[in-house]
Amino acid sequence: MNIPSESREEVAIAEYVADEMPWECAWREGETLWYEAGSGDRPLVVLAGHLDTVPAQGNLPGRLDEGRVFGLGASDMKAGVAVMIELAHWWADREADGAVDLGLVFFPREEIAVEESPLPRLFETGLLDRTALVIVLEPTDNEIHAGCVGSIVARASFAGESAHAARPWAGVNAIAKAVEALAPVVSLEPVDVESGGLTFREVVTVTRIEGGVADNVVPAHATATLNYRYAPGRSRSDAEARLRDLVGDVEISSHSPAAPVPAENPLLERLRAAGNFDLAPKQAWTPVAQFAEIGLDAVNLGPGATRYAHRVDEHVEIGDLERTFAALTAFVLGTV
Repeated sequence: MNIPSESREEVAIAEYVADEMPWECAWREGETLWYEAGSGDRPLVVLAGHLDTVPAQGNLPGRLDEGRVFGLGASDMKAGVAVMIELAHWWADREADGAVDLGLVFFPREEIAVEESPLPRLFETGLLDRTALVIVLEPTDNEIHAGCVGSIVARASFAGESAHAARPWAGVNAIAKAVEALAPVVSLEPVDVESGGLTFREVVTVTRIEGGVADNVVPAHATATLNYRYAPGRSRSDAEARLRDLVGDVEISSHSPAAPVPAENPLLERLRAAGNFDLAPKQAWTPVAQFAEIGLDAVNLGPGATRYAHRVDEHVEIGDLERTFAALTAFVLGTV
Protein backbone atom coordinates (compact mmCIF):
# COMPACT_ATOMS: atom_id res chain seq x y z
CA MET A 1 0.00 0.00 0.00
CA ASN A 2 2.77 2.43 0.84
CA ILE A 3 4.78 2.00 -2.36
CA PRO A 4 4.11 5.14 -4.45
CA SER A 5 2.74 4.11 -7.82
CA GLU A 6 0.87 7.00 -9.38
CA SER A 7 0.54 6.73 -13.15
CA ARG A 8 3.92 6.95 -14.95
CA GLU A 9 5.70 6.34 -11.61
CA GLU A 10 5.34 2.56 -11.32
CA VAL A 11 8.98 1.44 -11.30
CA ALA A 12 9.09 0.70 -7.55
CA ILE A 13 5.81 -1.21 -7.47
CA ALA A 14 6.81 -3.27 -10.53
CA GLU A 15 10.06 -4.26 -8.82
CA TYR A 16 8.14 -5.18 -5.66
CA VAL A 17 5.77 -7.42 -7.63
CA ALA A 18 8.65 -9.05 -9.51
CA ASP A 19 10.36 -9.83 -6.18
CA GLU A 20 7.15 -11.20 -4.64
CA MET A 21 6.15 -13.44 -7.54
CA PRO A 22 7.22 -17.09 -7.05
CA TRP A 23 7.22 -17.77 -10.80
CA GLU A 24 9.91 -16.81 -13.26
CA CYS A 25 8.91 -13.83 -15.37
CA ALA A 26 8.28 -15.08 -18.92
CA TRP A 27 8.29 -11.65 -20.59
CA ARG A 28 8.95 -8.13 -19.40
CA GLU A 29 9.06 -4.71 -20.99
CA GLY A 30 9.48 -1.79 -18.62
CA GLU A 31 6.92 -2.19 -15.86
CA THR A 32 4.78 -4.70 -17.77
CA LEU A 33 5.26 -8.21 -16.37
CA TRP A 34 3.94 -11.45 -17.88
CA TYR A 35 3.91 -14.83 -16.10
CA GLU A 36 2.56 -18.17 -17.24
CA ALA A 37 2.23 -21.57 -15.56
CA GLY A 38 0.62 -24.85 -16.50
CA SER A 39 0.87 -27.79 -18.85
CA GLY A 40 0.33 -25.87 -22.06
CA ASP A 41 -2.52 -28.11 -23.22
CA ARG A 42 -5.35 -26.74 -21.08
CA PRO A 43 -7.40 -23.55 -21.59
CA LEU A 44 -5.36 -20.48 -20.67
CA VAL A 45 -7.04 -18.10 -18.23
CA VAL A 46 -5.32 -14.73 -17.86
CA LEU A 47 -5.59 -12.58 -14.74
CA ALA A 48 -4.76 -8.92 -15.34
CA GLY A 49 -4.08 -6.09 -12.91
CA HIS A 50 -2.80 -2.56 -13.28
CA LEU A 51 -0.09 -1.28 -10.95
CA ASP A 52 -0.82 2.44 -11.01
CA THR A 53 -3.10 4.59 -8.89
CA VAL A 54 -4.69 8.01 -9.24
CA PRO A 55 -2.85 10.87 -7.47
CA ALA A 56 -2.71 10.81 -3.67
CA GLN A 57 -5.28 12.76 -1.68
CA GLY A 58 -3.63 12.63 1.72
CA ASN A 59 -4.49 8.93 1.93
CA LEU A 60 -0.98 7.60 2.51
CA PRO A 61 0.32 5.74 4.41
CA GLY A 62 -2.13 2.87 4.35
CA ARG A 63 -3.47 1.25 7.48
CA LEU A 64 -5.42 -1.74 8.79
CA ASP A 65 -8.56 -0.88 10.73
CA GLU A 66 -11.29 -3.28 11.91
CA GLY A 67 -10.97 -5.76 9.06
CA ARG A 68 -10.39 -3.18 6.34
CA VAL A 69 -7.35 -1.96 4.44
CA PHE A 70 -7.33 1.81 3.93
CA GLY A 71 -5.14 3.80 1.59
CA LEU A 72 -4.40 4.96 -1.94
CA GLY A 73 -5.17 2.16 -4.38
CA ALA A 74 -6.66 -0.16 -1.75
CA SER A 75 -9.77 -0.70 -3.86
CA ASP A 76 -8.49 0.27 -7.31
CA MET A 77 -6.66 -1.94 -7.66
CA LYS A 78 -3.93 -3.08 -5.29
CA ALA A 79 -6.52 -5.42 -3.75
CA GLY A 80 -6.78 -7.26 -7.05
CA VAL A 81 -3.00 -7.28 -7.54
CA ALA A 82 -2.58 -8.76 -4.04
CA VAL A 83 -5.01 -11.57 -4.89
CA MET A 84 -3.07 -12.30 -8.07
CA ILE A 85 0.24 -12.59 -6.19
CA GLU A 86 -1.32 -14.75 -3.48
CA LEU A 87 -2.86 -17.03 -6.11
CA ALA A 88 0.57 -17.49 -7.70
CA HIS A 89 2.01 -18.54 -4.33
CA TRP A 90 -0.90 -20.93 -3.79
CA TRP A 91 -0.26 -22.46 -7.23
CA ALA A 92 3.49 -22.78 -6.59
CA ASP A 93 3.00 -24.41 -3.18
CA ARG A 94 0.54 -26.97 -4.54
CA GLU A 95 2.09 -27.37 -7.97
CA ALA A 96 -1.53 -27.01 -9.00
CA ASP A 97 -2.82 -29.49 -11.55
CA GLY A 98 -6.12 -27.82 -12.20
CA ALA A 99 -8.54 -27.45 -15.05
CA VAL A 100 -6.79 -24.48 -16.66
CA ASP A 101 -3.39 -23.00 -17.31
CA LEU A 102 -2.83 -19.64 -15.69
CA GLY A 103 -1.32 -16.42 -17.01
CA LEU A 104 -0.77 -13.24 -14.98
CA VAL A 105 -0.10 -9.79 -16.40
CA PHE A 106 0.76 -6.76 -14.28
CA PHE A 107 0.93 -3.47 -16.16
CA PRO A 108 1.30 0.30 -15.64
CA ARG A 109 -0.44 3.44 -16.95
CA GLU A 110 -4.08 2.35 -16.78
CA GLU A 111 -5.49 5.33 -14.88
CA ILE A 112 -4.62 7.70 -17.75
CA ALA A 113 -5.52 7.89 -21.45
CA VAL A 114 -5.63 4.52 -23.19
CA GLU A 115 -3.23 5.87 -25.80
CA GLU A 116 -0.45 5.44 -23.18
CA SER A 117 -1.33 1.83 -22.39
CA PRO A 118 1.54 -0.66 -22.74
CA LEU A 119 -0.80 -3.61 -23.35
CA PRO A 120 -0.62 -3.45 -27.18
CA ARG A 121 3.10 -4.26 -26.98
CA LEU A 122 2.28 -7.40 -25.00
CA PHE A 123 -0.43 -8.32 -27.51
CA GLU A 124 2.10 -8.08 -30.35
CA THR A 125 4.19 -10.88 -28.81
CA GLY A 126 1.48 -13.49 -29.38
CA LEU A 127 1.80 -14.73 -25.80
CA LEU A 128 -1.94 -14.31 -25.22
CA ASP A 129 -3.12 -15.80 -28.49
CA ARG A 130 -4.50 -19.03 -26.97
CA THR A 131 -6.30 -17.28 -24.11
CA ALA A 132 -9.76 -18.67 -23.37
CA LEU A 133 -10.81 -16.00 -20.84
CA VAL A 134 -9.32 -12.84 -19.33
CA ILE A 135 -10.29 -11.78 -15.81
CA VAL A 136 -9.40 -8.17 -15.02
CA LEU A 137 -9.33 -7.73 -11.24
CA GLU A 138 -10.78 -4.22 -11.23
CA PRO A 139 -12.98 -3.37 -8.23
CA THR A 140 -16.43 -4.92 -8.75
CA ASP A 141 -17.67 -5.62 -5.19
CA ASN A 142 -17.20 -9.33 -5.95
CA GLU A 143 -19.67 -9.28 -8.82
CA ILE A 144 -18.75 -10.22 -12.35
CA HIS A 145 -18.99 -7.07 -14.43
CA ALA A 146 -19.26 -8.13 -18.06
CA GLY A 147 -18.59 -5.90 -21.02
CA CYS A 148 -17.90 -2.21 -20.50
CA VAL A 149 -18.97 1.12 -21.92
CA GLY A 150 -16.74 2.95 -24.35
CA SER A 151 -15.40 6.40 -23.51
CA ILE A 152 -14.75 9.31 -25.84
CA VAL A 153 -13.15 12.51 -24.60
CA ALA A 154 -13.67 15.35 -27.07
CA ARG A 155 -13.31 19.13 -27.25
CA ALA A 156 -15.76 21.47 -28.92
CA SER A 157 -14.50 24.94 -29.87
CA PHE A 158 -16.58 28.07 -30.26
CA ALA A 159 -15.40 31.26 -31.97
CA GLY A 160 -16.65 34.78 -31.25
CA GLU A 161 -15.35 38.31 -31.50
CA SER A 162 -13.85 40.25 -28.61
CA ALA A 163 -15.22 43.58 -27.45
CA HIS A 164 -15.50 45.70 -24.32
CA ALA A 165 -17.77 44.07 -21.76
CA ALA A 166 -19.65 47.37 -21.39
CA ARG A 167 -20.59 47.16 -25.09
CA PRO A 168 -21.14 43.43 -25.69
CA TRP A 169 -23.24 44.13 -28.81
CA ALA A 170 -20.01 45.22 -30.50
CA GLY A 171 -18.65 41.67 -30.32
CA VAL A 172 -19.77 38.05 -30.33
CA ASN A 173 -19.63 36.17 -27.02
CA ALA A 174 -18.04 32.74 -27.59
CA ILE A 175 -19.16 31.49 -24.18
CA ALA A 176 -22.75 32.41 -24.99
CA LYS A 177 -22.44 30.43 -28.22
CA ALA A 178 -21.09 27.47 -26.24
CA VAL A 179 -23.95 27.63 -23.73
CA GLU A 180 -26.50 27.73 -26.53
CA ALA A 181 -24.94 24.82 -28.41
CA LEU A 182 -24.47 22.68 -25.31
CA ALA A 183 -27.89 23.26 -23.74
CA PRO A 184 -29.51 20.30 -25.59
CA VAL A 185 -26.59 18.04 -24.59
CA VAL A 186 -26.77 18.99 -20.92
CA SER A 187 -30.49 18.18 -20.86
CA LEU A 188 -30.10 14.75 -22.47
CA GLU A 189 -31.44 11.87 -20.40
CA PRO A 190 -29.40 8.65 -20.14
CA VAL A 191 -30.29 6.11 -22.84
CA ASP A 192 -30.62 2.48 -21.75
CA VAL A 193 -29.18 -0.01 -24.24
CA GLU A 194 -29.42 -3.79 -23.85
CA SER A 195 -26.39 -5.81 -24.93
CA GLY A 196 -25.66 -9.46 -24.17
CA GLY A 197 -28.63 -9.62 -21.81
CA LEU A 198 -27.38 -6.68 -19.70
CA THR A 199 -28.47 -3.04 -19.71
CA PHE A 200 -25.87 -0.31 -20.21
CA ARG A 201 -26.51 3.46 -20.05
CA GLU A 202 -25.28 5.87 -22.69
CA VAL A 203 -24.53 9.36 -21.35
CA VAL A 204 -22.84 12.55 -22.54
CA THR A 205 -21.35 14.79 -19.85
CA VAL A 206 -19.84 18.26 -20.22
CA THR A 207 -16.86 18.00 -17.88
CA ARG A 208 -15.07 21.32 -18.49
CA ILE A 209 -15.70 24.69 -20.08
CA GLU A 210 -13.06 27.36 -20.60
CA GLY A 211 -13.00 30.78 -22.18
CA GLY A 212 -12.27 34.45 -21.76
CA VAL A 213 -9.13 36.47 -21.13
CA ALA A 214 -10.28 39.17 -18.70
CA ASP A 215 -13.24 40.23 -16.58
CA ASN A 216 -14.05 43.17 -18.84
CA VAL A 217 -13.61 41.54 -22.27
CA VAL A 218 -16.24 39.74 -24.33
CA PRO A 219 -14.63 36.34 -24.93
CA ALA A 220 -13.60 35.55 -28.50
CA HIS A 221 -12.89 31.88 -27.82
CA ALA A 222 -14.40 29.13 -25.68
CA THR A 223 -13.87 25.39 -25.47
CA ALA A 224 -15.86 22.64 -23.82
CA THR A 225 -14.69 19.14 -22.96
CA LEU A 226 -17.22 16.33 -23.25
CA ASN A 227 -17.15 12.71 -22.15
CA TYR A 228 -19.39 10.29 -24.06
CA ARG A 229 -19.94 6.85 -22.56
CA TYR A 230 -21.50 4.48 -25.07
CA ALA A 231 -22.82 0.93 -24.90
CA PRO A 232 -21.31 -2.22 -26.41
CA GLY A 233 -22.52 -2.76 -29.94
CA ARG A 234 -21.40 0.60 -31.26
CA SER A 235 -18.25 0.65 -33.35
CA ARG A 236 -15.63 3.36 -32.87
CA SER A 237 -16.77 5.21 -35.99
CA ASP A 238 -20.45 4.92 -35.09
CA ALA A 239 -19.81 6.30 -31.59
CA GLU A 240 -17.83 9.27 -32.92
CA ALA A 241 -20.53 9.98 -35.50
CA ARG A 242 -23.20 9.87 -32.79
CA LEU A 243 -21.28 12.38 -30.66
CA ARG A 244 -20.93 14.73 -33.63
CA ASP A 245 -24.65 14.41 -34.32
CA LEU A 246 -25.30 15.59 -30.76
CA VAL A 247 -22.68 18.32 -30.44
CA GLY A 248 -21.45 19.28 -33.88
CA ASP A 249 -17.82 19.37 -34.92
CA VAL A 250 -15.51 18.14 -32.16
CA GLU A 251 -11.87 17.18 -31.81
CA ILE A 252 -11.43 13.67 -30.39
CA SER A 253 -8.60 13.66 -27.85
CA SER A 254 -9.06 10.14 -26.47
CA HIS A 255 -11.18 7.16 -27.45
CA SER A 256 -11.42 3.94 -25.47
CA PRO A 257 -13.76 1.41 -27.15
CA ALA A 258 -16.61 -0.51 -25.55
CA ALA A 259 -16.36 -4.24 -24.87
CA PRO A 260 -19.05 -6.86 -25.57
CA VAL A 261 -20.49 -9.27 -23.03
CA PRO A 262 -18.91 -12.74 -23.60
CA ALA A 263 -22.23 -14.43 -22.90
CA GLU A 264 -21.42 -17.66 -24.74
CA ASN A 265 -18.12 -18.42 -23.00
CA PRO A 266 -18.49 -21.61 -20.91
CA LEU A 267 -15.69 -20.53 -18.56
CA LEU A 268 -17.77 -17.50 -17.59
CA GLU A 269 -20.53 -19.73 -16.25
CA ARG A 270 -17.98 -21.77 -14.30
CA LEU A 271 -16.50 -18.59 -12.85
CA ARG A 272 -19.97 -17.46 -11.75
CA ALA A 273 -20.56 -20.78 -10.02
CA ALA A 274 -17.15 -20.72 -8.30
CA GLY A 275 -18.12 -17.71 -6.20
CA ASN A 276 -21.88 -17.61 -6.62
CA PHE A 277 -21.28 -14.29 -8.33
CA ASP A 278 -23.95 -11.99 -9.73
CA LEU A 279 -23.52 -10.82 -13.31
CA ALA A 280 -23.83 -7.08 -13.93
CA PRO A 281 -22.94 -4.60 -16.69
CA LYS A 282 -19.73 -2.57 -16.29
CA GLN A 283 -20.94 1.02 -16.39
CA ALA A 284 -17.41 2.32 -16.82
CA TRP A 285 -14.41 1.69 -19.05
CA THR A 286 -11.81 -0.91 -18.11
CA PRO A 287 -9.03 -2.76 -19.98
CA VAL A 288 -11.47 -5.59 -20.84
CA ALA A 289 -12.08 -3.48 -23.94
CA GLN A 290 -8.44 -3.75 -25.00
CA PHE A 291 -8.54 -7.53 -24.72
CA ALA A 292 -11.86 -7.64 -26.56
CA GLU A 293 -10.40 -5.59 -29.42
CA ILE A 294 -7.94 -8.39 -30.17
CA GLY A 295 -10.68 -11.01 -30.00
CA LEU A 296 -10.33 -12.24 -26.41
CA ASP A 297 -13.29 -12.74 -24.08
CA ALA A 298 -12.77 -10.67 -20.93
CA VAL A 299 -14.68 -9.79 -17.76
CA ASN A 300 -14.07 -7.76 -14.61
CA LEU A 301 -14.02 -9.42 -11.20
CA GLY A 302 -12.27 -8.02 -8.16
CA PRO A 303 -12.50 -7.60 -4.40
CA GLY A 304 -12.42 -3.81 -4.38
CA ALA A 305 -15.47 -1.68 -3.65
CA THR A 306 -16.52 0.42 -6.63
CA ARG A 307 -18.03 3.11 -4.40
CA TYR A 308 -14.67 3.72 -2.69
CA ALA A 309 -12.42 3.74 -5.77
CA HIS A 310 -10.55 7.05 -6.20
CA ARG A 311 -11.94 8.43 -2.93
CA VAL A 312 -9.91 9.94 -0.10
CA ASP A 313 -11.30 7.20 2.19
CA GLU A 314 -10.53 4.40 -0.31
CA HIS A 315 -10.52 0.98 1.34
CA VAL A 316 -11.26 -2.71 0.87
CA GLU A 317 -12.71 -5.33 3.21
CA ILE A 318 -10.27 -8.14 4.03
CA GLY A 319 -13.19 -10.55 3.82
CA ASP A 320 -13.71 -9.51 0.20
CA LEU A 321 -10.07 -10.26 -0.59
CA GLU A 322 -10.54 -13.73 0.88
CA ARG A 323 -13.75 -14.33 -1.05
CA THR A 324 -12.17 -13.46 -4.41
CA PHE A 325 -9.14 -15.63 -3.65
CA ALA A 326 -11.28 -18.63 -2.61
CA ALA A 327 -13.46 -18.38 -5.71
CA LEU A 328 -10.48 -18.15 -8.05
CA THR A 329 -8.78 -21.17 -6.51
CA ALA A 330 -11.99 -23.21 -6.94
CA PHE A 331 -12.30 -21.98 -10.51
CA VAL A 332 -8.69 -22.83 -11.38
CA LEU A 333 -8.99 -26.30 -9.86
CA GLY A 334 -12.25 -26.97 -11.68
CA THR A 335 -14.03 -28.07 -8.49
CA VAL A 336 -17.29 -26.34 -9.53
